[in-house]
Amino acid sequence: MSISYEFFPARTEQGKKNLDQTLAKLDATNPDFYSVTFGALGSAQDATFDTISQLSDATTVSVAPHLTCVGSDKEQMTTLLDEYARLNVSRVVVLRGDIPPAIRDIGEFHYANELVEFIRNQHGDRFTIDVAAYPEKHPQSKTVATDIEHFANKVKVGADSAITQYFYNIDAYFRFVDEAQQLGVNIPIVPGIMPITNYQQLARFSKICDADIPLWILNRLEMYRDDMDSLRAFGLDVVSEMCLQMKARGVNDFHFYTMNRSEPALSIVYNIS
Repeated sequence: MSISYEFFPARTEQGKKNLDQTLAKLDATNPDFYSVTFGALGSAQDATFDTISQLSDATTVSVAPHLTCVGSDKEQMTTLLDEYARLNVSRVVVLRGDIPPAIRDIGEFHYANELVEFIRNQHGDRFTIDVAAYPEKHPQSKTVATDIEHFANKVKVGADSAITQYFYNIDAYFRFVDEAQQLGVNIPIVPGIMPITNYQQLARFSKICDADIPLWILNRLEMYRDDMDSLRAFGLDVVSEMCLQMKARGVNDFHFYTMNRSEPALSIVYNIS
């Protein structure tokens, strides 16, 4: 089984210390790589670079920065890629990124496939490139068919593998994989796994990214709203069982959204190992 983990940039000294502690625990599971999210513009980009530097110094595990189209031009991206190359970064996660309401001009790259193609043209095979996949459709795509076509376009120009948006319906994942394969996509499509630890947080994230939470799960999360121990135990059971069902159907790679915490993801990893 191959696993990987996602972090967001640590912005305070305490946050950096906490991330070091999380990293030490997750290192014990021998992950393939860690990814670090990337904010659009200015200081958010600097925070990602700083966290990549911190992780590179603290672990021998490969570290993969997220790169987004929003607010980036070719000159800036060239500089950033060169800086990551100097840090011996060998993997990147390429996304279009969310467009802030105040931004009228998102930059020279409008879609992730354009950035993937740019990286391939500039650096050849220097970087392993991951892209995003949306088993339940990207919230801004008009149809499922166009969404899968957009995904296939990213693969055609050089993506090596994909990480999905989180989901709690494995049929949606397997249907997406089947439909992508019908378009000639043969790269790994790794399920993104979000541990369930907080009802309000999960509901907020799912509304933003249009991820479906099955009604039977929602009803129980609502029931456990004021009982955090029971909610976490339920969430651990649900997500562990989901991963085990996927393993039984041949899935061997999982990417965990950690929220910079080790325990929720570790508990699932131990349950399914």
